[in-house]
Order: sequence, then C-alpha cells, then structure tokens
Amino acid sequence: MIRVVEPKDAKAINNIYNYYIENTTITFEEVLLTPSEMESRISIISTEFPYYVYEEDGEVLGYAYANTWKSRSAFRFSVESTIYLKNGLGGRGIGRKLYTQLIKELRERGVHSVIGGITIPNPGSIKLHENIGFTKLGQFHEVGYKKEMWIDVGYWELLLK
Repeated sequence: MIRVVEPKDAKAINNIYNYYIENTTITFEEVLLTPSEMESRISIISTEFPYYVYEEDGEVLGYAYANTWKSRSAFRFSVESTIYLKNGLGGRGIGRKLYTQLIKELRERGVHSVIGGITIPNPGSIKLHENIGFTKLGQFHEVGYKKEMWIDVGYWELLLK
C-alpha cells in the first residue's frame, strides 16, 4: 500500500537509506544518519512537497518524494525526485508504483518538470526512470568521490504536460 509519510516512518526510512550510504555509491552521503536526523528531513520536505512510503504487512519497503530543484524563483515549477527501496527489492514494481503516485500528485500541484539525478552505474534506477518516461539529458563525469573512486552522475527529466 502506498500512503503519505508519517513521523513514525523515520526509523524504517533511515534504515533503508543508511544501507545505501554505507554500502554503495548511489548516494554521495558518507556519514550514517540517525532516525532523529531523518525525521527532521522528512518533516521539512513533507511540509512543502509530496512524500510517500510503500508499506507491506506493516513494513516500509520504499519511499519516494520530491524536493526543491533549485532555490531561485524561476525554478518553482521544477522539482527533483528521490526514490529508495529496501535493498534487494528492485524489480518487484514497488518503484513504479511509488513514482506513479508521486508524479500524479506533482501534476495536480502544477509541477512542470521532474528531474532525477542518478549515480552511474545504476542500471536499476536508470531502467525505472526511463520506463516511467524520463529522458536522459546529460552526464557529469567524476563529480563525486566515494569508496576510493570517482563517480559520474546522470540527469533524467520528465516533463509533466
């Protein structure tokens, strides 16, 4: 079931995200977060933007939200999207369901452009974004450094018409 995030979800979301901080280059954060830090982030983001979780049998298996793309006023109709699933759950359709709900809400709010930044390589995320309708715009080479390696980031965009 997809539902709006609640403060009680912070611990589960924190656990999902910390896996990626500790074990992957998918996020450029390098210091694990505490549940209270995650709760604060959720509170700030969800007051202005849609933030959803996917829950199954009482367990949060993934989450997706939109956030500010850039702070200048002219960017107010564009957002950056974020999605994370519990490790190992890719390919089950959870990401598609979360993104479908998020995009529906963004359309209703009058958002024009959704931008997804993806660390490369990340074939699962690329496939998800492209299957939803995102188009790759470009790639920055070696803009991040984590786990003793330089990392590229690609940007995909979905125009909501």
